[in-house]
Amino acid sequence: MEAIASDESAYGYVKLTHWLRNEHQLVINKKRVYRLCKELEILKPQRVIKSKHPRKLARNRDITAPNQLWEVDIKYGYVAGEDRFFYILSYLDVFDRQIVDYHIGLRCEAKHAVQALQQALIKRKQWKAEDKPVIRSITGHNL
Repeated sequence: MEAIASDESAYGYVKLTHWLRNEHQLVINKKRVYRLCKELEILKPQRVIKSKHPRKLARNRDITAPNQLWEVDIKYGYVAGEDRFFYILSYLDVFDRQIVDYHIGLRCEAKHAVQALQQALIKRKQWKAEDKPVIRSITGHNL
C-alpha cells in the first residue's frame, strides 16, 4: 500500500512486483502480487489494446469459399551489394490467406503479372471455370 499511496506513481501489479523485490528484497511472483492486489481491490482497469490492422475480407461482397476473391500486391526491396532493387508480385486468396502464385525478379512488368496470374489460375484449376475469381489490388481497386 505504501508504493501505491504515492501520488506521482502509477503502479500496476508488474511494477509493484519489481518494487517489492527491489525495495524489500522479497522473493515474490507477479501472479501472487496480482492475486493480492485483486483481493485488496486495488487493481487498475486493464487497457483495451486495439488491433493495428483490422482484417477486412471485402466490403461489398460475401466471401464464403476459396477462389472467389484474390488480391494482387507488389513489394520491392533493395539489394545493397548489387545496388539494385528486386520485386515480389503475389496473388493472395482472401478467403484462406494463401499465396496462390508469385513472381520474384529484378523486373516486374505487366507480362510478369499476367504470367503469374495464368499460373495461379492453372494451380487452382480456375483456368476453364465459369466463375473466375475477382482480382483486386491491395489499394482496393479492381483489376
